Formats: sequence, structure tokens, C-alpha cells
Amino acid sequence: MTKIAFIFPGQGSQTVGMGAELIASNDSSKKFYTEADSLLGFDLSKLMLEGPQEELTLTYHAQPALLTTGVMIAEQLVQNGITPSFTAGHSLGEYSALVASGVMKFEDAVMAVHKRGLFMNDAVPAGQGSMAAILGLDAKALKVVTDQVTADLGEVVQLANLNCPGQIVISGTAKAVEVASEKAKEAGARRALPLVVSGPFHSELMRPAASKLQEMLAGIQMSDAQTPVIANVTAQSVTSAAEIRGLLVEQLYSPVRWEETVRQLIAEGVDTFIECGPGKVLSGLVKKVDRKLATYCVYDEASLQAVVEASKEWAVNEI
Repeated sequence: MTKIAFIFPGQGSQTVGMGAELIASNDSSKKFYTEADSLLGFDLSKLMLEGPQEELTLTYHAQPALLTTGVMIAEQLVQNGITPSFTAGHSLGEYSALVASGVMKFEDAVMAVHKRGLFMNDAVPAGQGSMAAILGLDAKALKVVTDQVTADLGEVVQLANLNCPGQIVISGTAKAVEVASEKAKEAGARRALPLVVSGPFHSELMRPAASKLQEMLAGIQMSDAQTPVIANVTAQSVTSAAEIRGLLVEQLYSPVRWEETVRQLIAEGVDTFIECGPGKVLSGLVKKVDRKLATYCVYDEASLQAVVEASKEWAVNEI
């Protein structure tokens, strides 16, 4: 029996034109874009569809943009009879997962992630912090590097995203990330790639934003999950609204345990991962954990129809 997880990408996946084909062909999907504009009080959809990319990448724009597109795509999948047994999202994507699992309403979530982005930008203004993907060095060796750079410079850099075997993202001040990237290559890393993000997410530098986020989330209604969510902080299944609320605050300054998340979903029996949103980043990470897993990326009409066609085979196999 096919067991499906919907997975939602985080910052870095935003791209001009995201969701354009899907909202053009489905009025019920377009409502997510128009509703986001109305709720936020500015033309987010124009940024998503026309850019410029630099404006779209700012964290307080990228976060609601990715959430809006991801939730819209998940809704289209459900309308086509494809439903998940679990959801999970990478960083910001966890909020999209929570909407898909019935924990948060879309209108609350889009406002929440916009404010989350503003809190994060206030904590460390754009340009002062950065992140980089380190390839080919394990977590233990990389932590030695980041700890040493932090001690030497007196500036924060730490492990932020434990994505898959051989890929870990570091986060911190722009200078500390630059130095740690070079030191990581000296320690044996194959490459160090700067990420297209506007801040040092999932680092201690986000602590000031966490207290504001906690206060803001306290005012948002959350329900227990109808579909279990795998939390970034613990890489464990969670359904309790109260527990989710606390984990979202911790998530802001804690590592995203994505490799462990994928392994937990496998342990739960998931064999099919559907990435809801622009790009194919998460699908690639899933394959690096286990190449036997089925992965699909839905970001336009053709990719949606490919999953719909595949789902007919799943149904036949289950008879």
C-alpha cells in the first residue's frame, strides 16, 4: 500500500513565477494568492509572479510566498484525491505542513510567517548574517570547525540544517560563515556553497526573534493535527497543538533535522514523497537518504498531472 508524505520546501526555493501555471488554470487556487495580498496589505502575488527576485528573497516576502504556493499545491493534490499520511516541511515549510495537516488556518499562517520574517530580519538585518551548504564533511567534524571559528572570532557560526548524508548547512554572522566555509574545505569538505537567503536562520542569532514569535503564536488558534506532522526540532511525529506551538518557537534557533525527518517517515512506512512548491530541493535530499523512495515535485501543471497519473497506478496496486 502506497503511503504518502507531503513535504514543503523552505527559504531558498522561492523563484519568480512560482505557481503561475497552477493558478492560471484553477480559480479556487488563485484565491490563495489574492487572499494573501488582501491579508498582508501589499501585492505579494505580483512579487511572486513578476519579481524582482531580490525583493522576493527578502525573508518577510519569501516566507509568505512559499507558504501560499505550498498550501495551494497541497490543496490541488487533495482535490485530485491524493492525501498524505504525514506532512513535514523544511524550516519555514513546517508552517505549510501545519496548514495541510489542519493545525493552522491559511489566513493565520500567512500572517504569522510574514511577521516571523519581520522578527527574523529585525534580529539580524539582511546582509549581516548568512548561511552556506557544506558538502562532504560529517556533522562531528564540521562542528569542530564551527566551534573553533566561533571561539576565534567571537562571532556565531553553527550547524543549522542537517539535510542528508554529506550535506549540512551552517549559519551565523556573514564573516563567521565565510571563515568557517574556508576552514571546512581545509578539513576535507568538497565544497562550500552560499545560500540565497537573507539571514542566519536556525542559529543563536535568532533568539531575539524567538521571544517575539512566542508572543505572536500565543494569539493564534491552533488545533490538534488531523494528519501527523514530523517536527523539525525533534524529527518525531507530533499532533498536539500545544506541543507544536512550543516547537515552532524552538525551531527558530535550533537545527532542522531533515535527514532524521526522512528516516522517521521511512520508519512510519512512508514510501512516496510529494514536494509541494517550487524547485526540487527536498526531493533531492530524500533521494540522498534512500534512492529507492518514490519522489515527486509539484510546481506546475505538468508536474501536477504526472502525480495524478501516478496515483491511478497506486490505486490499482492497492486493489
